[in-house]
Amino acid sequence: MDVDHLALDLAVTIRHDGHDGIADGLAESAGLTAWVREHALALAGHGFTVSGGEFTADEAALGAVVTVRTAVRALFGRAVLPGPPSAADAGRLPSAEESLHRLNAASALVPVVPRLDWLPETAPTARCAVPGPLAAPAAPTADRLAAALARAAIAFLAGPDREKLRACPAPRCVRYFVKQHALQEWCKPSCGNRARVARHHARRRAAVPAVADRPGPTPSGLG
Repeated sequence: MDVDHLALDLAVTIRHDGHDGIADGLAESAGLTAWVREHALALAGHGFTVSGGEFTADEAALGAVVTVRTAVRALFGRAVLPGPPSAADAGRLPSAEESLHRLNAASALVPVVPRLDWLPETAPTARCAVPGPLAAPAAPTADRLAAALARAAIAFLAGPDREKLRACPAPRCVRYFVKQHALQEWCKPSCGNRARVARHHARRRAAVPAVADRPGPTPSGLG
């Protein structure tokens, strides 16, 4: 996953459950544990690392990350205007102003400095690092994780991919996605298939009354 799309990947932990509801990949601490481990490299680029073992989420970390995610989804809703936001968020999110405050407050929880890494025979890379005396033990894990995710969201929303952000319009889908080419309408091919099937059924339903309303033949001798 591209580091600059870490915020998008956080947002889409809210997804369609395959039926008519919504699934939350971060409903429990175990879900956050798995998600953070999967995105460890991208998180390191924004200043979050775990020393001495793998990350295991607790309730504090889960609450902090969900707060950031809520702000991110609210600001994604603003970013896709004048198009509609994700159907999962209608009337459920804080205002854009409040979300900006939450995101900036989370980013400020742990100060970082930019760091350049350049290993032999590789391209140079930039990442965020916690300076000297403010190393990992000084800040709670929940704060460091929330700050890293907030910085990822700030980078995304201030970057060029914000203008390509869309809410998938397929029936039941609640995902956001970055449009990769001019003809892309849905977040993935399965959503495109579902949307085409839904349009087909809608056309068939619309055609039924038209057929039923046609006048029948006049009975012989009554014309």
